[in-house]
Amino acid sequence: MAGFQCKPPKPLPVDLEDFVQSSGEHGVIMMTLGTLVSNLPQDVAEEIAAAFAQLPQKVIWRYMGQRPANLGNNTLMVDWMPQNDLLGHPKTRVFVTHGGTNSVQEAIYHGVSVVGLPLSFDQPDNLNRLRAKGGAVIMDIAELDRHNFADALKTTIYDPSYRENMQRLSRLHRDQPVKPLDLAVFWIEYVIRHKGARHLQTHSYKMSWFVYNSIDVMAALLAVVLLVAFSCIGIARLLWRIIFVGRKIKPE
Repeated sequence: MAGFQCKPPKPLPVDLEDFVQSSGEHGVIMMTLGTLVSNLPQDVAEEIAAAFAQLPQKVIWRYMGQRPANLGNNTLMVDWMPQNDLLGHPKTRVFVTHGGTNSVQEAIYHGVSVVGLPLSFDQPDNLNRLRAKGGAVIMDIAELDRHNFADALKTTIYDPSYRENMQRLSRLHRDQPVKPLDLAVFWIEYVIRHKGARHLQTHSYKMSWFVYNSIDVMAALLAVVLLVAFSCIGIARLLWRIIFVGRKIKPE
C-alpha cells in the first residue's frame, strides 16, 4: 500500500451534499459491496435496512436490488456513489465494505473506520489485517441480523479507538518523501533520459521462451517421475516372477 495515493476528494453533487449535511452532528454511514455485488438475498437486505433504521446517522447505501420493505427514512439507496469523495468528507463516520483492496486502501488513506462484510478472494485477508490494526470490525454475512449488525456499527462509531487507529494509519500512509505522482514523473523522465534504462530491465528479457517458461525444469521433473515409475514397475514384475514363476505357484 505504500505507493497507493488517493485523489483528493471532490465536492459532492448538490443533492448528495444536502443529504450529507442534513445528518448534523451524527454524520453519515456509507455502504457498498463493490461493483460486482449489486444486490443481496432479500432477507439479508431486510436485516441490513432494519439495522440502519435504528441509528441516528444518515446512510448512503449503494444497492440495486429490490427495495427493502423496512427501509428507514434515514437511508438513501443509490445505484452509484462517489466513494473516494464520500470517504474524504468530514461527516463520514463508518464505511461498510466487502474489503476489496482499493476500498481498504481508500479507507486507510482517509482515516475512516470500517465494518467489513468479506465475500471472497482477498477480502477476508485485507479486513483481517485492518482488524489487527484496530481499525475494523468484521462480520460473517451468513450470520448477520439487525441486532449484531447494528451493534457492530455502534461499536465503530462510538468507540473512539477505531477512528483514532485509522487516523494513525492514515498519517503513516501519507507520510512519504515525495508524492507518488511526482515519483512516477521522475521515473518516466529517467527512462527517457537513459534511452530505455536497459540496466534496470529484468534478465528475463534475455531468456529463451524455453527457459523463461521453465520447460527445462518441468521436463527434468517429468523424467524423474517417469524413471521412478518405471523402476517401481520393474521391481514389481521382478518380485512377481520370483514369487510365482520361480516357485511355479499360480495365484488364486
